[in-house]
Amino acid sequence: MTSLYFDIDENQWPLIYDEKYNVSVGGLEKFHVFDAKKWRNIIQWSMKVAIIAEVPMVALLPNICVQYAYLKPMRLQTGGSVLAGKLALERGWAVNVGGGFHHCSGDRGGGFCPYADITLLIRFLMDSELIQNAMIVDLDAHQGNGYQHDFLGVPEVYIMDMYNRHIYPKDREAKQAIRRKIELGHRVEDLEYMLKLRHNLKAALNEFTPDILVYNAGTDILDSDPLGNLRVSSVGIIKRDEFVFEMCRSRKIPIVMLTSGGYLRKTARIIADSIMNLHSKGLITGQCPVPDED
Repeated sequence: MTSLYFDIDENQWPLIYDEKYNVSVGGLEKFHVFDAKKWRNIIQWSMKVAIIAEVPMVALLPNICVQYAYLKPMRLQTGGSVLAGKLALERGWAVNVGGGFHHCSGDRGGGFCPYADITLLIRFLMDSELIQNAMIVDLDAHQGNGYQHDFLGVPEVYIMDMYNRHIYPKDREAKQAIRRKIELGHRVEDLEYMLKLRHNLKAALNEFTPDILVYNAGTDILDSDPLGNLRVSSVGIIKRDEFVFEMCRSRKIPIVMLTSGGYLRKTARIIADSIMNLHSKGLITGQCPVPDED
């Protein structure tokens, strides 16, 4: 056990954040559509980091700069995901205001995802014998191909992924790991999105009862996001999060939420509003009810 894992007071929320989550690469982050201030691979060369981060100019920087300015914040967010998983089991819920690097697997990164935090979170809890199984509900606009490669042929991990089938990464091999796949077209709006989410999440939880639910809550489904190409409103995102938490709360399933993708600066406010909505609805306050004894 390292200093990463610590107890918190009863009056503290399991809401994980550190100012060092934010990325600053000498101003080069401004050339990327990703809002770098919004918030397992060990990369040794700047060119590799540039490919993962999709900022070619990073390749021109000395590796020590890349380590400090880009990889260190990403490692910190990865640790935040693992810590949030542990706290979710203790409190019934936890939110990492960061993480959700779902394009990274244990042996390669991509799509701005340098570390496999979802895989590490689940494997840490399993290796520590804190859980026997897990469900991943990925509602980012993109297919979560990274952890899907890691959990191919692993029945203890149930994957539900709802994403725009026309955009990156279109990873056919990784799709074999998805137990409930919901492929959307371009420009899906609130009504269609919520109808499909409600039907499929209920069905998934009827098929599989997880010890923890890892919720990858990307906000790149937002209308006008340049990469997601969906048309869900800010209110739709807030209602989406509320529904996922309601389902977990009603079934007494611990939930850990990761903020994942979101490529507009206004998504930070939407995430904050969503967290406060969860609190106002009583979904993230107090402890999760104790399951009934058999």
